[in-house]
Amino acid sequence: MNEYLMIGEVLKPQGIRGEVKVKPFAANHEDFYRWKKLYIKKGETYEVIKARCSRVHDGFVYLTLGECASMDDAEKLRGVQLWIDRAHANQLEEDEVYVSDLIGCEGIDEAGVSIGVLQEVLQHGVVDVYVFKAKGKSVMAPALKAVFPTVDVADKRISVVRERLNEVAVWEE
Repeated sequence: MNEYLMIGEVLKPQGIRGEVKVKPFAANHEDFYRWKKLYIKKGETYEVIKARCSRVHDGFVYLTLGECASMDDAEKLRGVQLWIDRAHANQLEEDEVYVSDLIGCEGIDEAGVSIGVLQEVLQHGVVDVYVFKAKGKSVMAPALKAVFPTVDVADKRISVVRERLNEVAVWEE
């Protein structure tokens, strides 16, 4: 299990003073106000970067990172993923897992057949949506206990009830 959790991605510069607009992956966007240092992955290492949150608005977070002081500085961070170490991440309740730990888990049904590897978790409504990919095609399904009764992030496996999956999934043709 990775010592770091991905909590956001820099989308673009915001304004002319070095601020960036971030797509947050953390469950509570307000946490960005208390995180004063984040990490950027460079190769296989994680480098610390100072962070200052100025606001959270419309599902986005606005940060000043490191010594960014201009739009040109901020432009260099476009597309950069932001990480937090587990020691400073929120503590989980029982039966909760970090989304970044789910990515890469394989969905396996009762017959041992794979539905694919989890590529993304969409968080746009009341229920998260899992996006699995297999052989270049994807399947999307709501992250419901009836469909995915157990998640084992240590073994990178998500159990799938095939009958329930077939009732709610959207399969790519």
